[in-house]
Amino acid sequence: MGRPTRRAFSLAALTALTALTAVTTTGAAARPGPREPGHRRAAAEMRGVWLATVANRDWPSRPGLTAAEQRTELIAHLDTAVRNRLNTVIFQVRPTADALWPSPYEPWSQYLTGTQGENPGWDPLGTAVEEAHARGLKLHAWFNPYRIAIHADPSRLLASHPARRHPDWVVTYGGKLYYNPGLPQVRAFVQDAMLDAVARYPVDAVHFDDYFYPYPVAGQTFDDDAAYDAYGGDFPNRAAWRRDNIDRLVRETAARVREVRPGAEFGISPFGVWRNAATDPLGSDTRAGVQTYDDLYADTRRWVREHWIDYLVPQLYWNIGLAAADYAKLLPWWAEVARGTKTKLYLGEALYKAGDPAQPAAWQDPAELSRHLTLAAGHPQVRGHVFFAAREVAADPIGAMTRVVADHYQQPAKPPR
Repeated sequence: MGRPTRRAFSLAALTALTALTAVTTTGAAARPGPREPGHRRAAAEMRGVWLATVANRDWPSRPGLTAAEQRTELIAHLDTAVRNRLNTVIFQVRPTADALWPSPYEPWSQYLTGTQGENPGWDPLGTAVEEAHARGLKLHAWFNPYRIAIHADPSRLLASHPARRHPDWVVTYGGKLYYNPGLPQVRAFVQDAMLDAVARYPVDAVHFDDYFYPYPVAGQTFDDDAAYDAYGGDFPNRAAWRRDNIDRLVRETAARVREVRPGAEFGISPFGVWRNAATDPLGSDTRAGVQTYDDLYADTRRWVREHWIDYLVPQLYWNIGLAAADYAKLLPWWAEVARGTKTKLYLGEALYKAGDPAQPAAWQDPAELSRHLTLAAGHPQVRGHVFFAAREVAADPIGAMTRVVADHYQQPAKPPR
């Protein structure tokens, strides 16, 4: 979404997050007990789930299913969300510079048929919006702005792909292909491509995950020298110029969403650490290896404080007591960032870690995520939670989602507006 997002889903993000979770867990005694049944919650709260399509992460289960099979699987995810008393599905509709709707800008996604550009014979996004709304669910259209491919071979893209027609827009980095965020023509194009879906369908929100400039890869350089020479002259350094590029994307997208579909929201789900306190006194009490401000050039704190976006979902994909990034410390930090602003704060939850033997012991406890919601209930700035991801909501291997529903979602709730 990343995220493992995300949070749009990416091996780079998974590597960064896994490195953090390898740190020994401490502070277990500080964990609160489970929520008492009937504990008061706000009348409206976000109860969301990410439905990731990149690399067939959550849906479709594999490329090449028939249209009817794909539709059946999609409907099953929506029905699962309803059964768990969730109210919002964040559906990834542009995973790799492609489309899950008939776009005039970009090809049909290969994750549908197995072949980029091949018509799947139906309209997944249109169906998702219609069927979600029929079930009382909100549907947020999730876009990844700059990722072109999770491989590094342009020749594997459809011949008519915009990245093939504009090779000067493309940067190869970390074994993947990206559009260059430093080019104004790229920024305009990706907005046009995304806003086409917003104009066509009554989506309830536009959603970005955590991928702006790519996650750092040791020993490699993101080659944007030519763009920096052309457009970076007014900035003190390359980092400031890169942050301005992402700020412009955020501000411009927000304005265009309001213009194209008044009433639709614009939200972003960044990596959960803005900056460490050792880097910046305004930062969180964390020792994360990735900082969004410095490494992804995304000033997520500013977006909240200046209300450039309607909601933020920081991916707090760590357990309570983790030394490098303690959920119990990041929660109040983000709550303080959101205090007094108009930006709604939701928290991204790592359901995918529950029961994973590669994760710290805390994630083997089905009650870990329920404790997260219990802690958050003490911070009125937190307006809800989003779970990564749909596959785990359906499978629920150790009952962590069942525990969340039993402890916190006994009654339906509408999302905040």
